[in-house]
Amino acid sequence: MARRKRKPKSTAAERSPRGDSKSVVGVRIIGGRFRGRRLHYTGDARTRPMKDRLREAIFNLVGPSIRGKHALDLFAGTGALGLEALSRGAGRATLIEQHHPTADVIRRNVVELGVETRAEVVAANVFIWEKMRAGLFSPDPATDGARSVPATIPPHSPWVVFCSPPYDFYVSRTAEMLELIEGLIGSAPAESIFVVEADARFDFRLLPDPEAWNVRSYPPAVVGIFRKK
Repeated sequence: MARRKRKPKSTAAERSPRGDSKSVVGVRIIGGRFRGRRLHYTGDARTRPMKDRLREAIFNLVGPSIRGKHALDLFAGTGALGLEALSRGAGRATLIEQHHPTADVIRRNVVELGVETRAEVVAANVFIWEKMRAGLFSPDPATDGARSVPATIPPHSPWVVFCSPPYDFYVSRTAEMLELIEGLIGSAPAESIFVVEADARFDFRLLPDPEAWNVRSYPPAVVGIFRKK
């Protein structure tokens, strides 16, 4: 009688951030032009890839209004949100990721999708990047280097901003997170869309114009959508 072949063990890229091999995380594009394309992922648990069903729910909420907008993927991790936005019709994307090896993996995904002319990957601390963009901080070229220069964000074309940091940032760096989101909302062009992912510990009523946020719960995640009029 032939022996049954053993199923290969799941890799780090297939397991959830909790290390539960039964909870598979498929890092792939789930809609649009690149639907079904797999994205490279380092397997680093700090990256915390967003589950497919949550990403799909987010893009269902945003809908076709994403088309033509400039996507800003803060704390980009795998880059799945920014690249998904491009797949679904966003004009351009800027993906910001502090961890340089992870940023290099995002660049690899950009090349393999053939969107080099439409996507820019910035290896930078998001909080410092935003201060530089707003003109509140000037880097020292001798220590910060050319890669610290903020990306060019169109001042008039509407944005779609994805803010999906480590959940603990909303607890340990609350003031910085609020300053980051408030600053971007203040300078974003009209018709821009903001997608903020947190968990139940964050109070969305702390954000600007709290009544205008469409807040949905997808345990353990909580997602807020804001449209700037």
